[in-house]
Amino acid sequence: MQFNLPYFLSLFADRMFWQACLTVIELGVLSWVVSMVAGYPIALAKLSKKPWLSRPATAYVWFFRSVPLLVVMVFVFNLPQLFPSTGPALSHPFFSAFVSLVVTESAYMAEIHRGGLLSVDKGQLEAATALGLRRLGLQRLVVIPQAFWISLPTLVNEFITCIKLTSLASVISLAELLMVGQRMYSQNFLVLETLAAIGVYYVMIVTVFGWLLKQLEHWLDLTRRRPETIAGDELMRMRERLVEKEAGAMRIKGQDALSLKDVRKAYGKHEVLKGIGLNVPAGEVLSIIGPSGSGKTSLIRTINGLESIDHGAIHLFGQPCIDASASADPERVWQVRRRIGMVFQGFNLFPHRTILDNVLMAPHYHRRGSKAELRNIGLGLLDKVGLLAHAQKYPHQLSGGQQQRVAIARALAMEPDIMLFDEPTSALDPELVDDVLQVISELAREHMTMIIVTHEMNFAMSISDRIAFMEHGELRLHASPDAIRSHPDAERVRRFIGIGAPGPLNHDAVGDRSSLDTTFSA
Repeated sequence: MQFNLPYFLSLFADRMFWQACLTVIELGVLSWVVSMVAGYPIALAKLSKKPWLSRPATAYVWFFRSVPLLVVMVFVFNLPQLFPSTGPALSHPFFSAFVSLVVTESAYMAEIHRGGLLSVDKGQLEAATALGLRRLGLQRLVVIPQAFWISLPTLVNEFITCIKLTSLASVISLAELLMVGQRMYSQNFLVLETLAAIGVYYVMIVTVFGWLLKQLEHWLDLTRRRPETIAGDELMRMRERLVEKEAGAMRIKGQDALSLKDVRKAYGKHEVLKGIGLNVPAGEVLSIIGPSGSGKTSLIRTINGLESIDHGAIHLFGQPCIDASASADPERVWQVRRRIGMVFQGFNLFPHRTILDNVLMAPHYHRRGSKAELRNIGLGLLDKVGLLAHAQKYPHQLSGGQQQRVAIARALAMEPDIMLFDEPTSALDPELVDDVLQVISELAREHMTMIIVTHEMNFAMSISDRIAFMEHGELRLHASPDAIRSHPDAERVRRFIGIGAPGPLNHDAVGDRSSLDTTFSA
């Protein structure tokens, strides 16, 4: 039997084939988009810690990944026999095929989204939470863009699968490519030529839409974008237009900005905070030092509610904000986070946003001003940390020290009452540390209330009003740098810092002896 080339070529001018081709495109694209959207909440439910959400989602994914699509299509098409009220919709082959594809593909999409969600760094969630974003805002502004980009190659592959699966709709008499072809070769018996033409049609559809989706993938690929550095003349003009606005921290001398009262925290049976009591006056710089594992980071994370507390209370400017009974109250904790800025050890900038957008995302979300006003404030903060020229770059286009300075500007954009720094220089190369410390020093000169967890001993001793030394989950000492240098009971701290024995006792520097804990081990 010879291949009938003229007949094969004539099929590409056949009107019924092109109509069927359009049906395939409509069904495939519509099913892909709807199942991609529907799969996301299923993925969130499956990742939920609440069994009443995770178990049904897990069962849904298991069931529809197990049942063949062909079976689902036949069942859905015949469902009006059980439920006559569904007849007007499901008796139409296109709608039955669409429903079948969506309920089946949603299970696969949920697993793709779950992989993307698990790939979003935990630090991104913590950074957005620290900026006061609520659950929906966090998903919309931070999680979905990053998870979508991570999942995009697999989602494109699933689009191709959706296009090919439309051929199964021929069993319920949908006039798609395969059904039209079957009708033709049942009359002329030119099976090979007809199936070859059908294959070419599918290749054309997949090739065209695959190319379009590949262009979308390239457009979203931030690594392909060139760094945009603002030139000197334009930079000068921007500086002239900037409206400077000082951070609105409450700096009332004599008032305690923060009070911790018998704060305790345990992970299982391991108690990491053992009754911490501490007052931080407004405008004071407090550095928290101590060996690794002493509870420093856990302490600073409880202050803005990233970690709950098991006992005690935390007051902000005399007002109770977090306690063991209400630390899980979302509204109260949310209000606290809007007043406390936090800079993380790992920067945690949002990689899908420019430097300026990183700084302005939270103020925009909280509606702190008009777009023009906030843009001026954001540019002013970037100028403050020496990065105005890099406003349109993305985080991956900056050095580690520059990224950390952006993180400081992002926290300042919320005009916080208190700034928290969790080892802000520990992830930096030594030559990048000074730039970050210089920015923090400038904030100290402006009397910003700051709590700094750090291993930079010289910096802590030079910038701090007080040093708090933690060990084994306990606050062993809090005193001024001068008192630590001179007081006999601070020997353990001096050994940790690496400074020599004290000189003559300076009673003015030491102040009240009760502020020094004398339970140091030898």
